[in-house]
Amino acid sequence: MNAAGGRYCVLIPCLNEAQAIARVVGEALALGMPVIVVDDGSDDPTPDIVGAMPVTLLRHATRRGKGEALRTGFREAMRLGYDGVFTMDGDGQHLAGDIPAMLEASRQHPGAIVIGARLLEREQQPPGRRRANAVADWGISWACGRPIADTQSGQRFYPRAALDLVDVPAENFVFEAAVLITACRERGVGVVSVPIASRYQGEFRISHFSPVRDVTRITTYTIGRLLHYGHIVSSYRRSRATPTIIADATNATTTH
Repeated sequence: MNAAGGRYCVLIPCLNEAQAIARVVGEALALGMPVIVVDDGSDDPTPDIVGAMPVTLLRHATRRGKGEALRTGFREAMRLGYDGVFTMDGDGQHLAGDIPAMLEASRQHPGAIVIGARLLEREQQPPGRRRANAVADWGISWACGRPIADTQSGQRFYPRAALDLVDVPAENFVFEAAVLITACRERGVGVVSVPIASRYQGEFRISHFSPVRDVTRITTYTIGRLLHYGHIVSSYRRSRATPTIIADATNATTTH
């Protein structure tokens, strides 16, 4: 399932995902792509389950946060020579079946970060989480100087130019925002989004993301980057344009 001239893998950071991880990893393997799983110090059977599957399993002895799990996975992907990485959370909210559309979007927009944006079935999102995501989208788009749909989605395609930002100084959930902002502002990387379903119902465990704590951290980081880059008004104006949405990645690009 590789594009011409490209070698890609799926990266799954996880923490205590014994309930869902076998299905998540199994569906990713069914795509025919290599899979890297980074276990962030789980104290449940997650690493035993993953260890029995044909994947690259990397383990943190203690919990170091999602940012460090992604950083570990990025480094391994680059060491192995991959040109890009598809990320998925390990709790089952993301489907490997959405990756082909994201891959096609990356072919249409070479070198861009592709976000699996939770724009479908949004009524499933808890109201507090929806508001937190809206605030994050507003602020991060401003800092990026371009509009981005669903800046908080963990299902993404990172091209090599974004993987090279592995050492950007940010931790936990701030890392994903930091890569977006730095890629846009310092590398000129584009960002496009492919609509995916919002999945908050069913057997998902309680999210490790705290709407208050983590949004505060992300907001503080974002404000700092805005001040760092300057041109605050022009950046805001650019961020209010229409984000690029690949409504049907196999046919045409549309915007909403």
